[in-house]
Amino acid sequence: MTEFTSGATKERGTSAASVAELPAGTVEVLPIRALLLGERLDTRAFERDAPLGVAPLTVEIPDGRVAVLFRYGAVVLFGAPAAALDSFVAALTPLVTAAFPVPERDDARLLVRPEADQHVDLAGNIFLRERTTEGLQVIADVLAKGLVLSHYETRIADIFDGIEPLAATLREKGRAGARSKELLRHIGDVLLMQQKMVGRVETGEKPELLWDHPELERIYVRLAEEYELRDRDRALDRKLDVISRTVETLLGLVQTRSSLRVEWYIVLLIVAELLLTTYPLLLNR
Repeated sequence: MTEFTSGATKERGTSAASVAELPAGTVEVLPIRALLLGERLDTRAFERDAPLGVAPLTVEIPDGRVAVLFRYGAVVLFGAPAAALDSFVAALTPLVTAAFPVPERDDARLLVRPEADQHVDLAGNIFLRERTTEGLQVIADVLAKGLVLSHYETRIADIFDGIEPLAATLREKGRAGARSKELLRHIGDVLLMQQKMVGRVETGEKPELLWDHPELERIYVRLAEEYELRDRDRALDRKLDVISRTVETLLGLVQTRSSLRVEWYIVLLIVAELLLTTYPLLLNR
């Protein structure tokens, strides 16, 4: 599987050699571009314009091309030339909340071929026997989830880099080298990631349209394996759990140290009060 990198183009089977080796009888070749633009995408404007599909939202763009939009900030475009793609993405920009400076991106290719006997080949080309809205939605669902996982893999790696010095300080000096606010921010990051992955994106779940179109489950399973959705989701869960436990441990140590400091302040105040009370008595003797 192609390695995911933040903000970079991921090419899957787009070389000239792989094109020359395509099996005879290819009916239609559609380039696919998937983008993760930001944290949220307001799709209400498109929902009013008779979309091709609603779960996920699928709309037609100029030249008969198709775009699949996801509220968690992803868009997957099928067959759009560069000019139409740039124009459509530019129109989406005002609808994106917390837009990323460099969007996550993945490129692939769809081959529509009636006699296709596989769903993904060794070059990463995706096959469908017929071009249907539901088939495009399934492909878009996998690509969009892959981008979200890629984004959070990068985020979690950055959090690990930030926590490592704190753990090193704890080992070397026997105390947590962080403030409560910093640790609470890390906990907030973890909670938000888990909420988005489980609640909004549902990276570990199958799309609901498979209930109505069970014939598409094979291609979904094959693509999910190709993009390692389940394995990557589990790996992220483990890393989030490690981060959560580490930060909670450090926060507990910081709070314990703060409590001890407060107790010493109280003791010093009691001693000072005793001295102030007894000093006049000593002077009167």
